[in-house]
Amino acid sequence: MPVRQLPEQIINRIAAGEVVERPASVVKELVENAIDAGASRIDIFTDGGGRRKIAITDDGGGMTAADLALAVERHATSKLDDEDLLQLRTLGFRGEALPSIGSVARLSITTRHKSEPHAWALQVDCGEKSPVVPAALNQGTRVEVADLFHATPARLKFLKTDRTEAEAIREVVRRLAMARPDIAFTIAGEERAPVTWAAALPGAPGQLTRLGDILGADFRSHAIAVQSARESVAVEGFAAAPALTRANALGQYLFVNGRPGRDKLILGAVRAAYADYLPRDRHPVVALFVTLDPREVDANVHPAKTEVRFRNAGLVRALIIHALKEGLAREGRRTAANDGGATIAAFRPAFAPPRP
Repeated sequence: MPVRQLPEQIINRIAAGEVVERPASVVKELVENAIDAGASRIDIFTDGGGRRKIAITDDGGGMTAADLALAVERHATSKLDDEDLLQLRTLGFRGEALPSIGSVARLSITTRHKSEPHAWALQVDCGEKSPVVPAALNQGTRVEVADLFHATPARLKFLKTDRTEAEAIREVVRRLAMARPDIAFTIAGEERAPVTWAAALPGAPGQLTRLGDILGADFRSHAIAVQSARESVAVEGFAAAPALTRANALGQYLFVNGRPGRDKLILGAVRAAYADYLPRDRHPVVALFVTLDPREVDANVHPAKTEVRFRNAGLVRALIIHALKEGLAREGRRTAANDGGATIAAFRPAFAPPRP
């Protein structure tokens, strides 16, 4: 068989297979676009586990008519000032996932930039793009995805139940909300009451407020602030005291330069830090935020950008262990001091008569 160039629609569907694994992948890409657009509020609505409908609305910067037309083309982006792929400071590429999504679903985008007198809208149905037309919308962007994978029915067979897919979407939103406590999030649909996480104050107090809202009041009451830095690499966040544990490591969250990610590094580092405090069958709850030069981390290991790889993994691991051990030791001294004071007070008489 001779070599031939594949049609654009087939190329986009192949790309969609890498980026759009399930409805949660679509939500992740669209919410990350909203965050990169400077949104202060993001609303997410899903139906049928994201198969029937996904709608993401934000109040970010929006796009002009020209930008909107280009955003659904392959390899178009507003997130690189130049061609230096090692200086990525955003969560993704505006336009990178949009043509892939539009090739396997019915995609509708309505957006308004502050410089435009009104909004603009565009639709992509299985790769067929409509002209950009005037529309009505306040500043920001609304993206709707309907009938996901209707152009690739075989992919539908590999999806889980609506309930399972909806929970995967919620987990994606939870992680992004934990990474950005300064942004308000609302997630609704799936016959559940809407959940809203209000924007929190900047700094550690706001971060702990958002983590408590998502991970629960128990985490907030058991949280220990941890921090360590060296050679322009900083690790901070919160770790639960040994009194709060889980049967698996699903309660361990890693964020690198504001991006939720997965790395075996954190599992080994957390296990080492808690080795003297927990039995091997129990796992702590931690949320760690690593900040470093973008050149020192590769966020493109996985096509969906769910994994990261550090250039100096040993340094990051050492800082995580140091931060956790120092925090746990500090909490142990504080608890011992409080318990000691309580013990001494218990031996004092409740009422001491005045001296003559």
